[in-house]
Amino acid sequence: MKGKHQLPPTYLALGLLGMGLFHFLFSGPRLVGFPWRFLGVPVVVLGAALTISSDQLFKTLGTEVKPFQESSLVVTEGPYGFCRHPMYLGFMWIFGGFAVLAGTLVPLLLVPVMFWLFSVHFVIPEERHMEIQFGAEYEQYRSRVRRWL
Repeated sequence: MKGKHQLPPTYLALGLLGMGLFHFLFSGPRLVGFPWRFLGVPVVVLGAALTISSDQLFKTLGTEVKPFQESSLVVTEGPYGFCRHPMYLGFMWIFGGFAVLAGTLVPLLLVPVMFWLFSVHFVIPEERHMEIQFGAEYEQYRSRVRRWL
């Protein structure tokens, strides 16, 4: 799985940039008005906290955090005890929170598009790689912890 790939934060940044452009150019009807749009702020903060804490756990345990690199172990503690991909889940919360902040139709429609992109480009290939690398250990983990929530 080695090679040149864009890292997940690049996808997040480009997705947020696209969301901003679509919001200002083709926003569609307003779905979430003032002050309710600001409910997106805690969603963004929680998503960032989940992503950062998951990243720090990898670093604390001494395993590779970048996708498409060899991991030294299957992380099963912390947020990995309830979700196999908490960093990507955090990214989706960040993206969804910004969509709520925008409050218009088109940015909200981009959330499932980003979910699909993260799934196809990262989640599914990473799970295949973990299955090959760790075999039964990963299968056991996968059987007891959901992919997302």
